[in-house]
Amino acid sequence: MIKVLENQFYYLDNFQAVLDWIGARYRDLLTEEEADFIAVFASLPQASRALFVRMVMRKGKLFRASKLNYAEIGCTAEAARHLLPTGWIENDPVLTLEQLFELLSKPEIGALFRLSLHEKGAKKAQQLAALRAGFSDARRFSAWYRDCGDSVFSILVKPLCDRLRLIFFGNFHQDWTEFVLSDLGICKYEQVEFSPASRGFRTRRDIDHYLELHHCKERFNANEPAHEVLRDLPANGSGNEWLGSRRERLLFQIAQHYEKQRDWDNAFKVYASCVFPGARARAIRVLEKNQQFEAAYALLQTAQAAPESAAEHQQLLRIAPRLMRRLGFAKPPSRRNPAVPRLDLSLPMPRQEWWVEGVVRDHLARADAPVFYVENALINALFGLLCWRAIFSAIPGAFFHPFHRGPADLFSPDFFQRRAPEFRACLAELDNGLYRATIRRNFTEKRGIQSPFLAWDFLDEELIGLALDCIPEAHLKKWCERIMQDIKANRSGFPDLIQFWPAERRYNMIEVKGPGDRLQDSQLRWIEYCAAHAMPIAVCYLQWSESAA
Repeated sequence: MIKVLENQFYYLDNFQAVLDWIGARYRDLLTEEEADFIAVFASLPQASRALFVRMVMRKGKLFRASKLNYAEIGCTAEAARHLLPTGWIENDPVLTLEQLFELLSKPEIGALFRLSLHEKGAKKAQQLAALRAGFSDARRFSAWYRDCGDSVFSILVKPLCDRLRLIFFGNFHQDWTEFVLSDLGICKYEQVEFSPASRGFRTRRDIDHYLELHHCKERFNANEPAHEVLRDLPANGSGNEWLGSRRERLLFQIAQHYEKQRDWDNAFKVYASCVFPGARARAIRVLEKNQQFEAAYALLQTAQAAPESAAEHQQLLRIAPRLMRRLGFAKPPSRRNPAVPRLDLSLPMPRQEWWVEGVVRDHLARADAPVFYVENALINALFGLLCWRAIFSAIPGAFFHPFHRGPADLFSPDFFQRRAPEFRACLAELDNGLYRATIRRNFTEKRGIQSPFLAWDFLDEELIGLALDCIPEAHLKKWCERIMQDIKANRSGFPDLIQFWPAERRYNMIEVKGPGDRLQDSQLRWIEYCAAHAMPIAVCYLQWSESAA
């Protein structure tokens, strides 16, 4: 049974909660228009406020009164009457033919424009194209459709409301549904302390900077010329690292666009100006593709002296031999990877529905040695449960509204450094034996709460218990240390399966590859890391001995 919210004005209360939050925490950053809106909104009748919020939360800015029919609001015209003096909505707006078509149904279009039977059967886009030349002027809705008996409202302050939503959430991808999911218990969020220093936007310039970046991103995604987007891209001068990261990500995407277009000069120029992870390695590749081998090798040597991450180091090791061969240098000594056990299986293809990892799991499982499909879920969960208090520590700029799935700076290069004492305290429990109790307690108390490291559907008490009994503290500590080095790169790539031998308190991780499949870079890095630290890991290659009937 679907749980229903008992409060019929839940959406209005949620909207007011956002306004109250912004008014209390961001008053010094608001424009006069935004501050006036917050003050006036609370003074309007409940039905008028509810109607306005309904319009804000729906797509578009034009609404027919007949479509704004809500039992808790009552008469739409009466509710709208108190909104009109605010200037936030307009009654009977001037519409183009295109806008009119968005509001009317096909039967209404056919009747209004007296279309023939053949024309009525055409698609709306075809009808619009046929009428456009004869109706190029804009008119009020009542002038377009005199005998309609309906009215149209236009909401004029959607951009203002979007700005307020941005100030609250710190992004545009979260919206009012976060409140509903929380109220229904579908999504639960960790409750953290909020201080004035934890605001995501510290100055009005931060808000404007975000809006400028977002506008540039929308233009780029709409396929506007990349050089025009770059021309209008705001400089990274706000000092807000969270915003700076967004700017660098967009730069990286623009550079990728140039690279796909084989515009090597512009691709290199943008990559070279970008500090987004992976940009330097791509700059080397672009130079190589453009046959500028000496410049590419010089940049490669600089990168090899101080790799930004294990991922970049892996890429450089692949690029170096090619460049050295191009430049006539002696072949570098072969790099020897740690030996990793290989398991080859030849099994009949199942006749029922199947998936490769599940087939191998079921084949290897024994009563005294269960096998679980975990992929990235288990090790991330152990890290997330052990380090919960560090991950959700209320440091400045980490959390600035009640609906965070994780810290806002999760992927920042200094994520660990900013929380170093908290993380060290968590990892110290691996040395004094307290970690088992901490992980079990957090698994129980935090069950279902959103976290960037917990996929709750994959976890149960049996799996957590076996992991704590069979995985040595030293191994868990090494995993945690590597995740913290580069959270974005290192929280993926773990082996698909894990097998436990509870009686012997040991385990084995197994990466599964079906016919024609190969190891990905992130998987190779974890396999090499585990093998280098004597952690039990194997790669299973599955072949089908026969086809399903």
